Amino acid sequence: MPEPTYLTPEGEAKLRAELEELKGPKREELSMRLRSAIQMGDLSENADYHKAKEDQGFLEGRIQEIESLLRNVVTIEKNVNRDVVSVGNYVTIQEESLPPETYHVVGAREADPRNGRISNESPIGRALMEHKIGDVVEAETPGGKIRFKILKIE
Repeated sequence: MPEPTYLTPEGEAKLRAELEELKGPKREELSMRLRSAIQMGDLSENADYHKAKEDQGFLEGRIQEIESLLRNVVTIEKNVNRDVVSVGNYVTIQEESLPPETYHVVGAREADPRNGRISNESPIGRALMEHKIGDVVEAETPGGKIRFKILKIE
């Protein structure tokens, strides 16, 4: 069975909107480009035709990718379980002498660490899963091993 795709309601809506755009206006625009290029004649040396065919391949590939993701989507609602960390929670952690940091634990497709959104599959996200407030957790990151305490789960 394929891995689930964890998305917030906003992330799912964004993907559905992109899919609608690709299947509608973008496909139509590409179709018109292809028709126009074909009408120019000799396809073997027609750069417009070859570029449109290449773009068509990318478009159809992206449509398939989004449809596959949406088939396996698990929508992350604001998590009401505050006993243990799970996808959808906001978690405040603190490394020894550093100020506390709050992260929103999301699926890999929506991770954006610079904006406080970490993936449940990242080293820190994985280390946080199923832990409670007060737990000291260790994570092996590319920069080395870090230890932090869970201060709050929302």
